Amino acid sequence: MNELYNENLFSERFRIKSARLSKWDYSSPGYYFVTICTINKTNYFGNIENGKMILSDIGWVAEKYWQEIPNHFLQIKLDEFIIMPNHVHGIIRIINKYNIDSVETCHGMSLQNKKIHKQYNKFSQPISGSIPMIINHYKGTCTRAIRQLPNPFIFHWQSRYHDRVIRNEIELNIIQKYIKNNPKNWQFDRNNKLLSKPLK
Repeated sequence: MNELYNENLFSERFRIKSARLSKWDYSSPGYYFVTICTINKTNYFGNIENGKMILSDIGWVAEKYWQEIPNHFLQIKLDEFIIMPNHVHGIIRIINKYNIDSVETCHGMSLQNKKIHKQYNKFSQPISGSIPMIINHYKGTCTRAIRQLPNPFIFHWQSRYHDRVIRNEIELNIIQKYIKNNPKNWQFDRNNKLLSKPLK
C-alpha cells in the first residue's frame, strides 16, 4: 500500500465531524490541510483523464479563487493544492505577520503557539484570519461566481469541510505528495463516487 494511504495519518477520525481540534486556535501560525467537498460529492469541477485533472468551467473558477486567497488574507501563504472532480485539497499556511521572528519554521511547527482559544467568537462567527473565516470566504466567493456562469446547474458546497493541523515536516511532506498524486490515485479515492456521472 502506498505510504500516502497510511492508516495512521488518513484514518476515519480525519473524515468525521469531530476531526476539528476543539481547543486549537485556528488563527494561530501553522500549516493546515483542508478538504472541501461539493454537495453529494457531485463532479462539478471536471474529470480525471489518464491520471490528470481536466478542469471544467466551474473547476477553473474554483482554482482561480483558491489562488486568490492570499490577496484577501495577507497573513496567508498557499502550499500544495489540487482541484479534484468533487473536492478541493489544499494546504494553507498562516504566518504571524505582526511578529515574524516568533514564528517557528516548519521544523518546529508541531506544537507552536498553543493558544487555547475557540475558532469562533461569542457571536458564533469565525475569528478574523482563522481557517473557518478563510474557508467561508472562499466557498462564498466561488459560489457567487459559479452561479453567474451560463450553466443549468445550481452549485452547492457540502456544508462542512475537513481539516487537519499538520504537526511536523514529515507529515507535511506526506500530505504534499498525497495532494500531488491525488489525480493518479482517483480510482482509490474515498471521494470518488464510482456510480456518479461527471457533469458536462
